[in-house]
Amino acid sequence: MKTTLKKPVAIVGYSGHAFVIVDIFLNAGRLVTAYCDSEEKTLNPYHLNYLGKEMEVIDKLKKFDYFACVGHNGIREKIHTSLSQLLGNPINAIHPSAVISASVKMGDGIMIAANATLNPLIEIGKGVICNTSSSIDHECIIGDFTHIAPGAVLCGNVKVGRSTFIGANSVIRQGITIGNNVTIGAGTVVIKDIPDNTTVIGNPARKLVKKPASRLAAA
Repeated sequence: MKTTLKKPVAIVGYSGHAFVIVDIFLNAGRLVTAYCDSEEKTLNPYHLNYLGKEMEVIDKLKKFDYFACVGHNGIREKIHTSLSQLLGNPINAIHPSAVISASVKMGDGIMIAANATLNPLIEIGKGVICNTSSSIDHECIIGDFTHIAPGAVLCGNVKVGRSTFIGANSVIRQGITIGNNVTIGAGTVVIKDIPDNTTVIGNPARKLVKKPASRLAAA
């Protein structure tokens, strides 16, 4: 049987979040050799070759499998969408220690970090981050370009919209629906549905309302 050799990996974005992703690829037996960014980095712990800005080196990137290593949901989506149109879909970065049911459905460009758990019948959209030791239980649906931070727990049948951030060590009760572009603060306990474009914090979760500037501050 003929074995197809995998391309080396190039990452887009090279800072703290990218360091975690490079480590995931290395643990999974993938060779990471290059990176793209707005400028060449002085901190280069993995000794990667600098290719240039991603949209200026498309011909070079064709020689690689690629992955967008950006924690910010909006920027990650922009990179993912632009490069997918030119290069095809990005690969997934899945740590070997992650526990993933065979029934999980996954899009492309997904990060699943060390010790994450994805239980049966989950649907994960494209560009999603399931960070270190996050736990996603049965039949959850996670929208595109959402970021689930380290230690977050989603109980069964939770639905999360696109471009949402679920903070570290937060807990989402079973059956909850969370909208698009929601921010859930670290350690928050969510026991009610959350509408689009809302920020919540606390236990139980409460909407964060920005206070107007005081008259003294304005004076």
